[in-house]
Amino acid sequence: MSTQRKAELQSIDVPRPVTLSIDIGGTHIKASVLDPAGSMIAERIEIDTPYPADPANVLAAVGTLASALPGYDRVSAGFPGVVKLGHVLTAPNLGTRAWRNFDLATELEQRLHVPARVLNDAVVQGLGVVEGHELECVLTLGTGVGCALYRNRRLILPMEFGQHRARGRKTYDRYLGNAALQAKGRRAWNKRLRKTIDALSSLVNYDVLYIGGGNARKVDLDLPDNVRIVSNTAGITGGVRLWDGDMDEHFAAVGKA
Repeated sequence: MSTQRKAELQSIDVPRPVTLSIDIGGTHIKASVLDPAGSMIAERIEIDTPYPADPANVLAAVGTLASALPGYDRVSAGFPGVVKLGHVLTAPNLGTRAWRNFDLATELEQRLHVPARVLNDAVVQGLGVVEGHELECVLTLGTGVGCALYRNRRLILPMEFGQHRARGRKTYDRYLGNAALQAKGRRAWNKRLRKTIDALSSLVNYDVLYIGGGNARKVDLDLPDNVRIVSNTAGITGGVRLWDGDMDEHFAAVGKA
């Protein structure tokens, strides 16, 4: 974003609070700023995920994106792994163990000087698309595979579906992730996706399944009426909902405010 464009956006009188929303992925890191309704007030920008994708390099990339966007009052981030109370427990698709027990929320707050909330990236994607159809499931297809469950638009459970075994010793990340798409080709990958949809339907008995992520555009299937392809931008726009009151329980230890 040009300096002139950033200055123009800074001068726009928009409702507060403004949220800097970051989608951290195994291939790209994307960001934009959102108004309280979750609409982008600046174009989405992205940067390649650095290698090695350790905390220092990823945080530097996030800082680069943040400095190119208009001002914000708080930060939301979706991270590709297990996240509890702002701490990263696993980061299987970033290829480094340096994330283990890393307090990402606190690091973002210290670097960007505003409050921050962090959850799994599939969870954030789902928050951007669920509509309240009883039991809803989100499946994200990218470098790896993400999944989350919701009831009546409220998050029930982030699922480490990508680390679950799909076939033999092969996890769903390996079975359906981007490497599998490149190795097996689009037709075979779609056959695998069909089997995955059937497996999720049997496991969850969802009312609606949303399929998102960067590789959702590669889906070539006649989908059931209750399965929908959704925009990958939800990985950013869903960030505003991390600050909803019904999400507070996911950011405070039991028994603490």
